[in-house]
Amino acid sequence: MSRRTCFSLAVLLGSVAVGIYWNYDGFDPESLRGATVVITGCSTGIGEEMAYQYARLGAKILLTARRENRLKEVVAKAKLLGAQEAHYVAGDMGKAEDCERTIQTAKEKFGQLDYLVLNHIGSSLPNTMEKMLSGTPWDEDPDVDYFVDFLNVNLVSYVRLASLALPLLKESNGHIVVVSSLAGKVPLATVTYCSAAKFGLDGFFSSLRVELMKAQQDVSVTLVVLGLIKTQGVVDYLKNEELLTAAVPVDETALAIIRGGATRAREVYYPFRSTWPFVTLRALWP
Repeated sequence: MSRRTCFSLAVLLGSVAVGIYWNYDGFDPESLRGATVVITGCSTGIGEEMAYQYARLGAKILLTARRENRLKEVVAKAKLLGAQEAHYVAGDMGKAEDCERTIQTAKEKFGQLDYLVLNHIGSSLPNTMEKMLSGTPWDEDPDVDYFVDFLNVNLVSYVRLASLALPLLKESNGHIVVVSSLAGKVPLATVTYCSAAKFGLDGFFSSLRVELMKAQQDVSVTLVVLGLIKTQGVVDYLKNEELLTAAVPVDETALAIIRGGATRAREVYYPFRSTWPFVTLRALWP
């Protein structure tokens, strides 16, 4: 066998081994049967789909969003899909009292908490998409009021909810799952406010993970780095068929997030091909 053939075979076997390593995470669907889960941002998109996925796995779920009528519909469907329990709290996570009410309701309904899945974006999506698509740089439109509101909903409320839930999560050796995006790893032009919030999530929750490890508290923290996902909001505002063909389905995304949380992954990149390479390359070539 020639050296070239040996080298090609080694590369092939190496690629197979890497593929197996990345795709096998030891996920056991039965581990979620009866698990108690709080999911924020469940009236539509990824949050709604995660509610259905957890329901099919037999979990007990508490959902939050601002629109009560939509929450009632999602809860009803989740029950039909197999959720052992399904409840909701209608509220704005940008308000401290609604965050407190959400975690208190979980404690009253379940008596414990296994998963806190932070996914909400509040009412900022339309403005965010408009600002992103306009291509207007920060110095031409320094909207500080919008920036403060965006950080409150997309960063501060995540920290507040996690802080409120930590006592329950420590008791159950639970899991915190934080849904972020590529903008929280790679700074992107015209979305300074978004990158600020998402980088903040990475900084806070990565530090929290270290603190919990040093304190020997068995609470996992999973940061989810998402690329372009084909949610209805993205379809409505993007209106670019070429870009939309590259977007990945919501149901696949929801399952990837759930698997990452259940296997206590440190970080989840989805879709892998359009997130992890950019993050890795940025470290080498900023």
